[in-house]
Amino acid sequence: MDFISDVAKFFQDGGLFLYPILLVLAIGLAITIERWRFLNREKARNSKAFDDFLPLLRTDDHEKMTLFTRDNSAPISRMIGCGLDMMRVTKQRADIEQAMSEGMMEAVPRLEERTGYLAVLANVATLLGLLGTIIGLIAAFSAVANADPSEKSKLLSLSISVAMNTTAFGLIAAIPLLISHAVLTNRTNAIIGSIEMAGVKFLNVMTLNRAIEAGIPKPNK
Repeated sequence: MDFISDVAKFFQDGGLFLYPILLVLAIGLAITIERWRFLNREKARNSKAFDDFLPLLRTDDHEKMTLFTRDNSAPISRMIGCGLDMMRVTKQRADIEQAMSEGMMEAVPRLEERTGYLAVLANVATLLGLLGTIIGLIAAFSAVANADPSEKSKLLSLSISVAMNTTAFGLIAAIPLLISHAVLTNRTNAIIGSIEMAGVKFLNVMTLNRAIEAGIPKPNK
């Protein structure tokens, strides 16, 4: 109960700027939870899709591989599907790799979506805290200007401590948002790296099976 009462007093003393900071924190936490669940789901989907695709890759059955990538919606399947489609046009590895890179570009924005907002929200929370403190200090100095000289020091110190609550809460909100941004960014990069690695494995196997040529494509005349 003491903790709850301390929190309630903190908000009462902090002023109106604590509430927009709280809103920013709530939005940031909602984005963090949604992105964490989405990235975990995408990681599992990509891992399962590539595990299911490996037996087909070993058989070198292009038709079955193409059907698999069309039926599977995982980003890794779409990327490999772009490579298989290009293999119908050319056998040059560089051209196929470029087609797969284009397929990869379709998946990356969905993985990175909304994560960048967390850094922005962290900065907004910090700035709101500083703004609340500055406005609180302005009000404090205005209030003590006409106060009794014997009470000025006490009133000023009390007003400053109250005004600093907004800065403290702004930092309390910003720190976890920045940590969440870093964690989600690393998670996203790990998924992107695993997709790229799967693409390299696919190209290497296709090259070893002589399904594609490793040479530099000839310029068009």
